[in-house]
Amino acid sequence: MSTAVTLPTQTQQAPQALEPLRQINRQMIVILDFGSQYSELIARRIRETQVYSEVLSYRTTIEQLRKLNPKGIILSGGPSSVYDQGAPHCDPQIWHLGIPILGVCYGMQLMVQQLGGEVARAERGEYGKASLYIDDPTDLFTNVEDGTTMWMSHGDSVTKMPPGFELLAHTENTPCAAIADHNRKLYGVQFHPEVVHSIGGLPLLRNFVYHICECEPTWTTAAFVEESIREIRAKVGDKRVLLALSGGVDSSTLAFLLHKAIGEQLTCVFIDQGFMRKYEPERLLKVFQEQFHIPVEYVNARDRFLKALSGVTDPEEKRRIIGHEFIKVFEEESKRLGPFDYLAQGTLYPDVIESADTNVDPQTGERVAVKIKSHHNVGGLPKDLRFKLVEPLRKLFKDEVRKVGRSIGLPEEIVQRHPFPGPGLAIRILGEVTAERLKILRDADLIVRQEINQHGLYNKYWQAFAVLLPIKSVGVMGDRRTYAYPIVLRIVTSEDGMTADWARVPYDVLEVISNRIVNEVKGVNRVVYDITSKPPGTIEWE
Repeated sequence: MSTAVTLPTQTQQAPQALEPLRQINRQMIVILDFGSQYSELIARRIRETQVYSEVLSYRTTIEQLRKLNPKGIILSGGPSSVYDQGAPHCDPQIWHLGIPILGVCYGMQLMVQQLGGEVARAERGEYGKASLYIDDPTDLFTNVEDGTTMWMSHGDSVTKMPPGFELLAHTENTPCAAIADHNRKLYGVQFHPEVVHSIGGLPLLRNFVYHICECEPTWTTAAFVEESIREIRAKVGDKRVLLALSGGVDSSTLAFLLHKAIGEQLTCVFIDQGFMRKYEPERLLKVFQEQFHIPVEYVNARDRFLKALSGVTDPEEKRRIIGHEFIKVFEEESKRLGPFDYLAQGTLYPDVIESADTNVDPQTGERVAVKIKSHHNVGGLPKDLRFKLVEPLRKLFKDEVRKVGRSIGLPEEIVQRHPFPGPGLAIRILGEVTAERLKILRDADLIVRQEINQHGLYNKYWQAFAVLLPIKSVGVMGDRRTYAYPIVLRIVTSEDGMTADWARVPYDVLEVISNRIVNEVKGVNRVVYDITSKPPGTIEWE
């Protein structure tokens, strides 16, 4: 999405009815998901071309597809073999829609099978990087370099092409690495063009979107913001909206967007559970209330949350207690400040794809709240606390949220804020959470952030933070024996958080961080660096 935007003024009249985003963005590509781990990534890559895309189930009916009227369809990969009993199949009428279709890996094999070709177990599977040799450099492979690297992950191969298809490309191990029926605009590739390892992948997808599907780049930040503001005003009318503000990029962007749309009808509540990083609550309130004049109801619940976690060491129990306590506080505050008709949530598109945790009001057909996804992703709201939901970010990926936030004036420090878990520092302290351990971790974490920023590295890393271990080790400081906590530095690089690699931080930076923590943070005498990637590890320690 591009970032240039002109906001409608708050005095504009909201339309009586507004079409959903996918109807407004008629330049649309549908991805039918057959269980691939990369389906969301395909959608993200398509949106990078400024064309709207949605991930739908492979069970989507032909009638539903006709109603959506996409400009093209992409069939994702998947873990099954097309010849397995019970393997997922799409409606075979899809081939007669008369619109371009691109099958990726399993999607290609399904295309071949349903159109009269053959797929069998390959003598040699192909996994990882492979050189792709292009036999037909037109259409799908226009301006894609011969011999380019593509990412393979398959044990089955096409042994016979369907009638009307011809070979587009091959690899050393895969004779049919790409095929096409040019007349019907049906294309199949055995590799994954959507992953970063496929060097020629994005040019190929651009060819499909622009050249074959004839889409135009209409999915822009400006269009999204303007449409969202109109939709919010049309939906909310003169009713009041409640938002649980966490300080992260999702809830902050949502707050800015809602305030642009409905002004004083929005009430932001910030519940300080005591597990945020040093100076963050104060900075959040200053930015919203003093700099941008967006009122925030501040609730100091630090003692309450710390008491609830007394003696608790299990990480899942911590999350459950924090989520439960948050909901209790949120319910109390909503009753004090209310009544409210709507609850605003920072639900993102991955949440929509991956979660079915929603209820529908049988009388109105509106979704009603089950989770405070923008804050904790844990627990459910009480059944008698019923709101209609406002979720204007639910069609966006994280990188798109950042672009929207930047376009509507969100400070760069919030836009570029590293992901931070809802339970906060409580799950970066292994074992019991105490006031002493919180202070130690806050002070150490501040030093990590200060030095990463000071050396111009903050935006280079996905996350950079400190972890406190509930053990003590021997050290020597000032000729005296010490017995104090170790701090673990966790700094990783990633594109989306699904996988991550430990960051090769310059040694001199690590040295400064270590020296400062040991010298400035009372109770710490050792600093270690976590060099585990994800997988097998996770980014957070709990």
